[in-house]
Amino acid sequence: MKAPRILIIEDENQIRRFVRIALEAENFDVIEADSGTRGLIEASTRQPDLVIVDLGLPDLEGKEVIRQIRGWSEMPIVVLSARDREEEKVAALDIGADDYLTKPFGMPELIARIRAHLRRRQSNENQGDPIVHFGDVIVDLAAHAVTRSGVDVHLTPIEYRLLLSLINVRGRVVTHNQLMLAVWGPNYSERSHYLRVYMGHLRQKLEHNPAQPEFLLTELGVGYRLV
Repeated sequence: MKAPRILIIEDENQIRRFVRIALEAENFDVIEADSGTRGLIEASTRQPDLVIVDLGLPDLEGKEVIRQIRGWSEMPIVVLSARDREEEKVAALDIGADDYLTKPFGMPELIARIRAHLRRRQSNENQGDPIVHFGDVIVDLAAHAVTRSGVDVHLTPIEYRLLLSLINVRGRVVTHNQLMLAVWGPNYSERSHYLRVYMGHLRQKLEHNPAQPEFLLTELGVGYRLV
C-alpha cells in the first residue's frame, strides 16, 4: 500500500527534523515546509493525506494557513503549537483544524492521533459511492476511469482533478477560487482563464452539446456546479 503522505509546516528546524525522523521511522512519506506560504504550495501541489501545522509561522499566521486549506480541502489538519491557552485552541478548531497538541509533546501521542485521523478519513471515503453517474457518463472513482455510452474517455490529470472537485460536492456550487486552489494551487489564483479552458475541454468530452451543457453548469460570476 502507498505510504500516507504527511506535510509538516513548522519553522523551527529542530522540531521539524525531529518530527520528520519519527514519522519516517513509522513508514510515513514526509514533506517539509518552513513557512506558511511554502506550506500552502506544498499542500496544493503534493496533496498530502494529513497536515501538521504550527501557529507561530514567520510569514503567515498558522490559523490563516488552516483557513486557506479549508477553502479547498477536507484533509485532516493537526496543530502543533506552544500556545496553550484555551481560546487559541478553540479558535484553531473553529476555523477547521481537526486536532491540537501543545509543545512540548510526546511523539507516540502525535503518531497515535495521526493514525486515528487517517483511519477516520479512510472510513469516510469508503462510505461514499465509488461509481458516479450523470447522463450517459460513468465515473469509477476507485479505478480513476471515465466512460461515456460505454466508451472510455481519456481525461488529462488536470481535467480529472477538475471533474473530481465537482463530484466531491455534486449539486453544490464550487467557486472559481476554490477550483483554482484545488486543481492548480495558490500560485495560479490569478489565472482564472485556465479554469474556463479546461471546463470547456471537459464539456467537449462529457456533454452532448457543450454549448448548452446539461450537467457541468456555470453559475455566473460565482463558479460551476455538477448536477
